[in-house]
Amino acid sequence: MQIGKKIKNLRLKKGLTQEELGERTDLTKGYISQLERDLSSPALETFFSILEVLGCTPKEFFDEEEREQKVVYGEDDQTGYVDEDRGYHIQWLVPESNEKEMEPIRLTLQATGEFKQFEPSLSETFAYVLSGRIIVRLGRRTYYAEAGEAIYFHASDEHQIINDFDGPSELLLVATESYL
Repeated sequence: MQIGKKIKNLRLKKGLTQEELGERTDLTKGYISQLERDLSSPALETFFSILEVLGCTPKEFFDEEEREQKVVYGEDDQTGYVDEDRGYHIQWLVPESNEKEMEPIRLTLQATGEFKQFEPSLSETFAYVLSGRIIVRLGRRTYYAEAGEAIYFHASDEHQIINDFDGPSELLLVATESYL
């Protein structure tokens, strides 16, 4: 078993640099690098400290059975929320997507519906209008998109999505973290 390689894979999945892992475990970046290249072996206390930061138990770490990653998600995996006052229904397409880098949702806006207004952030947003017509307010600018058109923007200004159609409008929306 290549302990270093497993530590590196866990670190990368957690989105940490060697320096960040070192800071959280009171180890140097150089020592983390040596561990990941299997040039050094950690003391048990150090090893357990690294696993704790990486969110992995020793049993999970040494479990040789390779777990299959879930790739396909169906209706049973989806959750939803309806805001009748604002006239929208949001459907999260992937479980726990709010903890991941991207958050794909299906958004349905009723005839006068509007999605909540968001503050500026570092996120990026992509949407594809499945049906109807929507307005995207981005700062002081207004953009229109209808069925078959895509939207892409950096969320560096206040932003909001509003229905601009007599009936429901539906879109697939994917935002990077800190959006929804």
